[in-house]
Amino acid sequence: MAHSQLYPLEVNPQTEEPFLRLPAPNDNIILTPPRLTDGKYLGPIINDPQVSVWLEGPPIPYLDEYAPGWLELIKGQSDAIIAELKEEERLNPDGPLKLVGGCPVRHIREVLPDGTDIYLGDIGINRAQLEEVFEPEERRQALEVNNSKAIGDPSIIWTFGDYLAPSHHRRGIMTAAMSTILNSWAIPRMGVRFMTGYTFSGNQGSRRVFEKSGFVWKRTLDSGKVVRGERKTLNYLEWKHPDLGA
Repeated sequence: MAHSQLYPLEVNPQTEEPFLRLPAPNDNIILTPPRLTDGKYLGPIINDPQVSVWLEGPPIPYLDEYAPGWLELIKGQSDAIIAELKEEERLNPDGPLKLVGGCPVRHIREVLPDGTDIYLGDIGINRAQLEEVFEPEERRQALEVNNSKAIGDPSIIWTFGDYLAPSHHRRGIMTAAMSTILNSWAIPRMGVRFMTGYTFSGNQGSRRVFEKSGFVWKRTLDSGKVVRGERKTLNYLEWKHPDLGA
């Protein structure tokens, strides 16, 4: 029997929003596409010192005015993947599951007993920024090559970026989210075979999340990176699918 092109995503019958549920004991946690209404929830989490100290990308303090542009960007990416899969199902209803270039669900939400949900964080999978390549021109060329590879190419280097509300730290939620995306979507629906992981040195919680998902610590990267006036080194981890061998 052919699966829907959204497989293994479920679809909320009331909102028609696709989602991916985490396994027990965190089965009250789901991953959904971004919503434009999420903007008011980002700042309080990102600005929390337990989160912001480990983030490089967003400006700190993170102001409410930053959220709409970001949400429009990532929601557009998610919507495009969903539309691509629905179109494939329309054109080829009995065809094989199509490989796509990203994961359409990334916002982490807790479903409450009354059926409403609350925003907890974000986990995105993207082509890697190749932090392990220090020389600027060499890195530029490597990024160009990695970003130009066709969807499904097993040599594409991918990575995760994530954060979670401190209220829900140490519950295994991010570990479950990363493992679920990797095994339920990235491998079968994106053709992911090679990933890198980067965490600031000292962020043992994030490093453990990667390691519990099968990533292996390789080395510390010291590229002279400075984040908000502080020099930072990185943990560099790798994950390889068995198809790639040792």
